[in-house]
Amino acid sequence: MKHVLIAALCLCAGAVHADTVRIGVITSLSGPAAQSGEQMRAGIDTWMRMNGGQAAGRKIEILYKDDTGPQPEVAKRLATELVSRDKADILAGFVFTPNAIAAAGVSERAKKPMVIMNAAASAITARSPYLTRTSYTIAQSVQPLAQWAYKSGSRRVFSIVADYAPGHDAEAWFNKSFQAAGGTIIDSVKVPLATVDFSAFIQRIKDAKPDAVHVFLPNGQPMVAFMKAYREKGLDKAGIRFLGGEGWADEDVLTAAGEAMAGIYTAGFYAFSRPGADNAAFMVAFAKTVNNRFKPNFQAASAYDGMALIAAALGKTGGKTDGLAFIGAVKGYKAASPRGTVMIDAQTNDIVQTIYIRRIDKLANGSYGAVEIDRYDAVKDPTK
Repeated sequence: MKHVLIAALCLCAGAVHADTVRIGVITSLSGPAAQSGEQMRAGIDTWMRMNGGQAAGRKIEILYKDDTGPQPEVAKRLATELVSRDKADILAGFVFTPNAIAAAGVSERAKKPMVIMNAAASAITARSPYLTRTSYTIAQSVQPLAQWAYKSGSRRVFSIVADYAPGHDAEAWFNKSFQAAGGTIIDSVKVPLATVDFSAFIQRIKDAKPDAVHVFLPNGQPMVAFMKAYREKGLDKAGIRFLGGEGWADEDVLTAAGEAMAGIYTAGFYAFSRPGADNAAFMVAFAKTVNNRFKPNFQAASAYDGMALIAAALGKTGGKTDGLAFIGAVKGYKAASPRGTVMIDAQTNDIVQTIYIRRIDKLANGSYGAVEIDRYDAVKDPTK
């Protein structure tokens, strides 16, 4: 009788686990990118709040793991532990490209689905047949910005980017796209990644007398420092337009830089101030999730949409998490989102979405936010 009871208890425990989908989320919850990890986690938790923590009749369990920053070996170890020890069914998250690439090998060997919620290098999705993405690629974002810059009157642009892989991608694809449109890149400069004193570079830009400056820097303090120097040196008064990408419309940058942000142009797929019922509902739920501590940025929106994609895939597979079945279910995926319509390209498994051109203006409540002035719909990664 004792053995029968033990067997029955084991069967019950197995049944409970079988009814639960475990999602292992590898993100940066400490270190220099902790704010990005917090946004990602809040986006996931908001989806869980809005959907009762369930999908396709199965309970969703989130297993958060901290990679501490751009640490590919740590990410690989965490992915291995999630799959082998914690029995995660799906891998997700990834602030940094090197971490995502390191974990992709684990995904491929274990045949586990993997959903990229931030890392933006174009090549990532080719690293595993079980991988998809709900964030963006840098090329996907800067190409429309370059096209819009030329369309709206800029002919000579000065490019300045941080000297790291994302900055190199931004420089290459902005410059290529702007020149293809008919414009001229009069200078292109890479600055050390940790730069916060831009005075010498700002003077160099001013002396070159471009129509606009294209800037790609890490989120946070470098952005704030550049914007303050841009205003203090009078580049705006000299008629030099500012062109930036994701991050410049985030609440922390807008709050820290204040009035210095007014009138700049950015390109991206999400800002907390964007209109629409889907974003309004997301904003309300997000505020409750984080107790009104901060507003969502593009990383939170990507994570939220990543969860929505996982739920839709589980709905198609009947709750099964088999790698090939899962990826087959997301091919051609299309859904409404806080950012607008999102799709997954059936050939590349990568995100297809609207890229908005935004101007930073003072909003009705007196704070600064992004106001959409143009849009490029159904934008694919131009590298594929």
